[in-house]
Amino acid sequence: MSDLDFNLLVALDALLREQSVSAAARRLGLSTSAMSRTLSRLRTALGDPILVPAGRGMVATPHALAIAEDVHVLKDAVKTVLSPPSTVEIREVRRDFTIRANEAFVLLYAADLSAAVTKAAPGIRLRFAPRADKDVQALRDAAIDLDIGVLPRDSGELRCQTLFEDRFVGVARAGHPIFDADRITVEHYTAWGHVLFSTQADFAGPIDRALAELGHDRDVRLIVPSFPAVIAVAAASDLIGTIPKSYCKSAATREIRTFDLPIAVPGFNIVQAWHPRMDTDLAHRWLRALMFETFHAMS
Repeated sequence: MSDLDFNLLVALDALLREQSVSAAARRLGLSTSAMSRTLSRLRTALGDPILVPAGRGMVATPHALAIAEDVHVLKDAVKTVLSPPSTVEIREVRRDFTIRANEAFVLLYAADLSAAVTKAAPGIRLRFAPRADKDVQALRDAAIDLDIGVLPRDSGELRCQTLFEDRFVGVARAGHPIFDADRITVEHYTAWGHVLFSTQADFAGPIDRALAELGHDRDVRLIVPSFPAVIAVAAASDLIGTIPKSYCKSAATREIRTFDLPIAVPGFNIVQAWHPRMDTDLAHRWLRALMFETFHAMS
């Protein structure tokens, strides 16, 4: 096996099909002398003459005839295995994809994404998994296929593509006194208690850092595990919340009003991340393209 050359398999198939050194050479685009040398190598490897002179032509030996069909099938199989994937008939694919995303993303976009997938590929199903953490190991192990959210910190080995840009806005219940002012200032904003989304029970975030630079702070009274929970609390109390602007598309925001933050807080990108092992997987590539096109159409 150390001397195995798959090109010999291709040459052997041509020789057995043509039963002529010169015809096999033309078939493979080689010179007759090169094909003769290849035939010598094949004879040595197989321990059989393969083709022998017969009048003005050549005939195959019994052993060559016995293996001819297997050689042809094997040659095609090797070619298939050693060739990159080309196309996929997406409507014929039967596959489940697991997407990790937070609750807000699922509430906002899961229905539309499922409809788009079903229309183009009825055999593909989506499974949304909670984004309890941002560990890339799940992508490495193929436990999830895509990770949707803010770019993970340890994303060096991942492939990432921006789906859309987002920013934070303030939220308060309709009729909240904060809306009595013509313009919401930092003083108005920090005068009220706040409800904060955090998965790590952290009472400080980018907004608090921006406030600190201006010599202000806010009174965070409550931490909740999701943006929908921020909406619910803000709608039922005098606490001020902060949510991504994209979430204002949710029907739940009808119970609240939004406002621009009175401080400069950097925006952020929502990306889809995947492991390089899935780069050339045609169905996975199709799903990534669908995700990107869907959000590009929304922007």
